[in-house]
Amino acid sequence: MTKDDRDRAEARFNKAAKAVENAKTGKTARDAEAKAVLDNMAKLKALRLAREAAEPERPAAVKKTRGKPAKKSGTKGPALGDWLSSQQSGGRRT
Repeated sequence: MTKDDRDRAEARFNKAAKAVENAKTGKTARDAEAKAVLDNMAKLKALRLAREAAEPERPAAVKKTRGKPAKKSGTKGPALGDWLSSQQSGGRRT
């Protein structure tokens, strides 16, 4: 084995060892970042819950409906023939 071969083998070994070390430190860094995010979320949740507990109770919001009000079941619409003639006079083809 020549000196050049030994240098290449040692470089490959050092590269593999460095990759293993980077994988360990990378995982540690990711774990630390994830823990920091989770801690921040827990702190914010605690603050929100404390703020909501300190506020007085608000009355429930009134839900608004959109569009036309619901049709009453007792009322009838126009007869079909009348409705069709109004549609035709309005320019619709039926």
